[in-house]
Amino acid sequence: MRHVIQELAAQHSYQATQLLAILRAVQGRYHYIPAAAIEQLAELLNIPRTHIIGVVEFYSFFHLQPQGEYELLISDSITDQMLGKAELMAYLSERLQVPVGGVHADGVVSLDNTSCTGLCDQGPAGLVNGRALTRLDKAKIDQIADLISQRKPVAEWPAELFVVSDNIQKTALLLSQTVAPGAALQAMFSRGKAATLAALEQSGLRGRGGAGFKTAMKWRFCAEEADAVRYVVCNADEGEPGTFKDRVLLNSYAEQVFEGMTVCAALIGASQGFLYLRGEYLFLYEPLQAVLARRRATGLLGNAILGQDFSFDISICLGAGAYICGEESALIESLEGKMGIPRNRPPYPVTHGYLGKPTVVNNVETFLAAAHIALNGGEGFASIGTDKSKGTKILSISGDCRRPGIYEYPFGTSVQTILNDCGADDVLGVQVGGPSGTFISAQELHRLLAFEDLATGGSFIIFNTRRNLLDIVNNFTHFFAHESCGFCTPCRVGTSLLKKQLDKIISGHGSAGDVVALEELCQLVKNQSHCGLGQTAANPILTTLERFPEVYQSQLKKISYEPGFDLDAALETARRMANRNDPAAHLAQIEAEHD
Repeated sequence: MRHVIQELAAQHSYQATQLLAILRAVQGRYHYIPAAAIEQLAELLNIPRTHIIGVVEFYSFFHLQPQGEYELLISDSITDQMLGKAELMAYLSERLQVPVGGVHADGVVSLDNTSCTGLCDQGPAGLVNGRALTRLDKAKIDQIADLISQRKPVAEWPAELFVVSDNIQKTALLLSQTVAPGAALQAMFSRGKAATLAALEQSGLRGRGGAGFKTAMKWRFCAEEADAVRYVVCNADEGEPGTFKDRVLLNSYAEQVFEGMTVCAALIGASQGFLYLRGEYLFLYEPLQAVLARRRATGLLGNAILGQDFSFDISICLGAGAYICGEESALIESLEGKMGIPRNRPPYPVTHGYLGKPTVVNNVETFLAAAHIALNGGEGFASIGTDKSKGTKILSISGDCRRPGIYEYPFGTSVQTILNDCGADDVLGVQVGGPSGTFISAQELHRLLAFEDLATGGSFIIFNTRRNLLDIVNNFTHFFAHESCGFCTPCRVGTSLLKKQLDKIISGHGSAGDVVALEELCQLVKNQSHCGLGQTAANPILTTLERFPEVYQSQLKKISYEPGFDLDAALETARRMANRNDPAAHLAQIEAEHD
């Protein structure tokens, strides 16, 4: 092991910023991170052992205890649940003879749940040793179980198990007009950098990650910083359940995304860029590296790009399973080889980003659009959309519809139009923007896709009237409790309390007072949390409670108060230790009826 770890550290130039890449390699080889490897890495990278342990414990794809040679993770996203994931998981557990969350006694296979894998349009989905599994059914599970029993290497499994489709259903401005490699860069150099930045400003392009900050303004702020070292970061950590558009853009439009990053680098004066790719998209890593190699070979990356006094290159950093790293400052912390805990802001990344240097962070779709604008100018882009929302928006659509997949619409399109196109009938509601967004009811389908109405990072999850609303809210609430980074008390404790309070109501043990307490807790978590995760974690409850109060009321008992746990049962351990079971060793709880 010492030789392996030494080689890994050397391959990554003994840089602590490369810790995630090194740990991914260790995990892949040994199926966990051995204590001896941690000790050796601490010495080689000159970082505390506790730092490495903290990083391992922070990311869900790293483990301090051995996992199976075949590590199976099945997505527990609501869209997978809607497709029968629970039954398939039970069947898979039975076939493999391993409990969920456990490792088989022989160490061959382990099985567990994971958060959304970004394959919501082709679930139930999962991962085996990091490779994507799509459209799982009992036949495929039987096939997987047989392959594991034969100890067949994953690299030799049938290709049909790993097929990931783009599912592009509707194209518009961006998806129907691809930018040829180098064309946007050449147009930028011909037009001039100042004029290109002005075109970007004229276009009205706003960040497509959901927050909607003006792209030209962000790039200008970064370019005006005095520090000579600047960075460009593409956020491809789309961990929001129901969102998968970036996966498709990187699969079929990677040249244009990298072109947009390179345009940005030229405008702000950066020489290094990073694509932060979520760990669930491991299957895209090698194809993306091939695109980067091709761009280097054709003079579109590296030194003297297109013969200009401009040098720039892009590296890919793979995440390791942490939803919070979609937040830009948490992403930067992860890029630096740390736990992905969001930073205090200000300062913002444009002034103090990667390694404390000015950094532009935008998502995949934003860079795709920037390349289009650099080539074609800003006027045509600005002519599409609404007054405050220019251009088009690419949506990931999944759930109860006949044609899930990728759709591109001009801003200002109504939700009803979108539902008609994807084949959604008998709609109960739509979760816009993933769990952190807004749940709208069937009475709101006239609303518009726009920053001034329904702002979204790009996700529509559709639910029909046969769905149980509280099952949906429960799934989202448990997701946030699981994904909280634990940094701040309002989110760490608050999301756990939200989960428990909601569980109490759903199980039929809640009273009217519990709903009031739930809403008060929602406001506390929303208003006091450190970052966007906690600030939006209560949205599934708040937005559904506002629209469907009767659903919550229907779960309540007609009592003024019921305990959230069984006091007498809690004393069972003490009774065993004291060897007592007489009446005096028991407590009675009495429900308080309404007067």
